[in-house]
Formats: sequence, structure tokens, C-alpha cells
Amino acid sequence: MGVSHKYQHQAHQQHHGQPNQQHQNNNVGGIGHQHTFSSGTMTNSTPHFTQSNIHNGSHTDNQTGINGNYSQHWQQQIQFANDSRQGAHFPHRHCKKSDAVQLLNKVSDEANSEEILEEGKEERNRATVTEVVRRQDWDALDFSGQGLKAVSRPIFTQFTFLRKLFLDHNQLSRLDPAIGHLRLLNHLDISGNHIMEIPPEIGMLVNLKALLMFDNQISGLPMELGHLFRLEILGIDGNPLEPEYKEHISNHGTKALISMIRDQFLVPQDPLPREWIHLDHSATSESLSVLSYNILCDRYCTTSLYGYSPAKALAWENRRDLILDEIRIRNADVVCLQEVDRESFQEFSQFSLATHDYKGIFYPKTRAKTMTEKEAKLVDGCAIFYKAKKYICLDKMVVDFAGTAINRPDMKSEHDIFNRVMPRDNIALVAFLENRMTGSRVMIGNAHIFWDPAFADVKLVQVAILMEQITKKAEEWSTKPPCTDKAASRHSEVEGDADAAPESSAEPGPSLEYSSGPQIPLIICGDFNSAVGTGVYDLITKGELAGTHEDLGSRGYGSFTRDGMHHPFKLKSAYNIIGELKFTNYTPTFSGVLDYIWYSSNAMEVKSLLGDVDEQYLRRVPGFPNAHFPSDHLALQADFAIKPQRAVKLVDVGDRCAQQRQEGLKRDH
Repeated sequence: MGVSHKYQHQAHQQHHGQPNQQHQNNNVGGIGHQHTFSSGTMTNSTPHFTQSNIHNGSHTDNQTGINGNYSQHWQQQIQFANDSRQGAHFPHRHCKKSDAVQLLNKVSDEANSEEILEEGKEERNRATVTEVVRRQDWDALDFSGQGLKAVSRPIFTQFTFLRKLFLDHNQLSRLDPAIGHLRLLNHLDISGNHIMEIPPEIGMLVNLKALLMFDNQISGLPMELGHLFRLEILGIDGNPLEPEYKEHISNHGTKALISMIRDQFLVPQDPLPREWIHLDHSATSESLSVLSYNILCDRYCTTSLYGYSPAKALAWENRRDLILDEIRIRNADVVCLQEVDRESFQEFSQFSLATHDYKGIFYPKTRAKTMTEKEAKLVDGCAIFYKAKKYICLDKMVVDFAGTAINRPDMKSEHDIFNRVMPRDNIALVAFLENRMTGSRVMIGNAHIFWDPAFADVKLVQVAILMEQITKKAEEWSTKPPCTDKAASRHSEVEGDADAAPESSAEPGPSLEYSSGPQIPLIICGDFNSAVGTGVYDLITKGELAGTHEDLGSRGYGSFTRDGMHHPFKLKSAYNIIGELKFTNYTPTFSGVLDYIWYSSNAMEVKSLLGDVDEQYLRRVPGFPNAHFPSDHLALQADFAIKPQRAVKLVDVGDRCAQQRQEGLKRDH
């Protein structure tokens, strides 16, 4: 069942502008001109645009200024337009310029450059494409002045390394929607053609800084243009557009126009619901559904990282409602969330999710220990929610990766532990649950592993520590005595629900016996910031990894590098049965699988999986979050069949189980 919410196409009085910034001597596109650029700001007045204006236009005299005067912004337009017209009869004019030739020999890192942090915001680093595979030593293509009537589609689909593309002064009547594949482009010139409309796929080119389309037959702009938050110059002179476009650029500049389109009109069409993938298995008496979701902490959801999305789509109030709707509709037995801050957890556990029978446990990153109470509320961590009518939480464990590493005798003298592992304050949370009715027990892990691709060794050490700690705790939990007081707390502990009637009159079954730790079913969810085939993936799925693995490099991590790493569990990725999802993290600079639900293949089978996002929808959406997907990560959900285990006879332990439960949950909230 899909979850899709849509913001209304309506004008808002608030505008999210930014201070004017002067970009001195910017050589946009390397075409030999130096200009002073202004970011522009939105005014507080209602703009002249209406919804119909976005799609319809009429020809105006584009050779004169607004009211006979040239503003600074429009002078920039005219200067670029005149340069384009003067070069109309010179084929390949761009590559013949010395500054353009120098540019072709220089590898540009502009598209992946770090943005300036917003004041008062903590940055959230994320996975990026760390290396672009280049087919050759050039990144610009000049087809200007060739009289072309069409451009071969492979130019768009195979030359994805291009940074600059010049198609100006030809006989083109359309711009191929396949242009959306060139996601590294920062300069596109289609001036002097017969193009009548810009395809919506132009919004995929979020790295564009210059989009020149002078002297065409373009009468409207697609709302997807709002994704181009880095755009510094939109060349529209010489097109039959509505006067409001020209007026807005003249008065406020290109950035203000893009901002206005983004915040007032940019709403992608609703995607098709994500389909369920059902797998055939024999009937089972017990099932378990698990959802894992990195919800993107509000502190990290900044316009510097996600400027391609409308401000409203980034606002926590809107994202929170979408996240909660997703959780409620999926209705999983267990929900594992990453990047949850304490304030949000308290709201979720006490109000939003408590009314849906969810009880939760939470632990923040370890930096919270050194902060004031007010500051600590904003530190994110991991949370596990479970259906209180179905499960009892017998115990829990927090895994502090850095703290565990520096206290290991074999690692105390390792410099790499102090320099690389200790500064990373990631944590994992593990809960030990028992099914009230069947007596089966399960361990639920939830982890958020360090993000940086340059620290593959740190990720591997963190996961090795996680598996080591779970292994030790599992042996302890395998000896926990049976629980005989399960009916006493069968219902949710939400206020007013204590006397609710039971959903079933069936008597609770006896607790099940497990001969060793690895026999207890184990599920580990989380954002592992690691792809298939990495050391992290191989360690979890294969159960062992050599200490000489390439992800460790030449670094020293005690017994991990001396003897290798291993664990006794037979784990598989739930989504491996379909070859993993196409992506779990989707941004303009990265699209790939980072999140997983691992499960004990000896104790469980996968029944069904929540599938991929509508592919057609993604052709016009450069990245998440947006109006339909509130995080840059996808929610994952897997439904499992629990294989039968041997039950033990009830023993007279009185209310020992109830005491254990209270001890295990007394620190939950």
C-alpha cells in the first residue's frame, strides 16, 4: 500500500530568499565573459505568476528593458544574449576560445563541491559518488552552428560524464527528454534554435549553473525548473514568454525566479504505490513484519544539501506527518528508525505511535553525554518500536562502538583506534523480544554506521564490534528463564488502555528454549552506509572476513586485523532474494543501496518485501526528500515466517519474568 501526500498548487505569501551575494568575475560556461552575479531575493509581495502562467505565454518585445530601463540582472541577460547572437555564424565557436580549451583539460569538481553551511545548522554528511568514471579526458561537447535538426540520443544516454554541452545555433525543434541523463552538466546552451518547449526532465540537471536558451520559440517554463537551485543565469531573451518572467528576472534575478517556481509551483505528480513482492512459502503459524527507516533528522535537513526541494517539503512538520503516516499504514510489528532525535522520539512514543500500540526504546549518539539537556535533545540516534500487545521486551543493549573499541585490551595501543574510530560516535541498539502468545523470542538490532566512503575501515570495525557484542549477549539471553506472567501486560501501556478488552481469548503459550545464542532468531536493521560487495556486507553475510581485507588497508585494529573477524550467525539480506532494491538512498549525487534488513536464515524465511519506487516517477525527480518522500532514504519492510522452535515446560518462577520485563523497560522513556 503506497503512502503519497501532495502539497497544493497554490501561491504562498512567504518566500524563502537568501541575502544577495556578489559573485565577482564568474566565467559562466567559460565563454570568455566576466560578470557580476546576484543571487536575488524574493519580495514579500504576491508575485505576478499564476498557475496558468507557468504553462502559457505570449510573445513580448525582448529587445527592450523593463519600462525602458535595464536593471543589473537584465544587463546580464542582454550581455549573454548579444554574445550568443554575435557568434551565430561561427561553428564550434566555444571550443575555439582559449579559455574554453583550458577548461576542457581541467577536471571540474564543482558539481560535488561542499556547500556553505546554513547559520545555526549542523551539517549531515551523506554518501556521494566519490569517483566519476571518465571515458576520456574531456568533459565538454561543442555542436554549435552545425545546422543540426536532431541530436542522436546516445549523446544524452552514454555521454553522462559531460559538464558542458553547446547545441546553440542549429535547427533543433525539440530538446530530447533524454537530456535528464546528463546529471553532471553545469552549462547548457540551446540558444538560436526552433525549440518550442523545455522538457520536464530538465529538472534532473540540478548542477546546472547556466541554462541559455535565447532566441527560440519557448512560451512556457516547466515547474521542474524549480529543482535547479544552483542556476545562476537563465537566458530567456528572445522567446515569446509572458512578461512576468522577464520582469521577475529583471527585478530579482535568476535565483529568485527559480526559488519562486520551486516553492510555489513545484509538486511532482503522485507516484504509483510501491508494490509488494510476495514470495511463496509453506504455511506458518507465526509471522513477523519489520520496517527499517532512516528518517533524516531535522537538524540535517538543510537547504544547502537539499536545495532542489521546496522549503515546505523540507519543513519538519510536513516531513514528520509523512513519516508517521508511512509507519501507521505499513503497520509493521517492529519499526527500526535511524536519525531520530530525543525530542522526536518522545513525541512518537508518547503520542503519535503510542495510540497505535507501539512501545519504544531509544538511545542517542554518544556526544549527547557531553551536552546540556537542551542540546542533547537535538542529537540523533536509533529507536526501536514494537507492538506492545504482541511482544514483551525482555531486555535491551546499547552498543557504543567507540567506547567498546578503546576499552578492548588488544586495541588500546592502536593509533588508528584513537585517530579514526574513537571520534565517530555512532551507536547501535538491540532489543530482546518475546511473542506473548507463541513464546518465540527474537533479537532486533538497529544500527547507524559511519557515513564517509574514505573510512571503510571504520565502518568495518563498527560492524565487527556490533556482531561481537550481539554474539556475547545472545549467549546470555539464551539462558533466560521462561516467562510465565505474559498476560498481565498483554495490552499497550498507553494511558486509558490498561483495561481494554483483549483482542483474543487464547491463552499465552510457553516461552521457547534456545540451546545457544545463534539459535535465537536475529534481525538487524539499519543504515550501514555500505554497498553490496564491501567488507561490511561480506562480514555480515559470510560470517567471517580476513584481517587483510582491502577495506582495512594497512591499518591496525588488534585481533580484527591479526586474526580476522567472524560471527556465528547465518545472516542474509532480506532483499538479496530479489538482488536488492535499485536504491535505498536517492539524491542527485548518489543513488544506491545503503540500508538493509538482515535476518537469521536458519530461523526465518522471507514472505514478502516492500518494492521499488515507481520508475516513471523518478524520471522527473532528481532526489529526495520531496512532497511524497520525506527522507532521502526509503523505508524498507520485510515480512518473515518464523520457523518452529521447541517449547519448554513451564517452571515455577512466579513473577520473575514480570520483574525482568520491568528492569528491561524502566529506562525506555
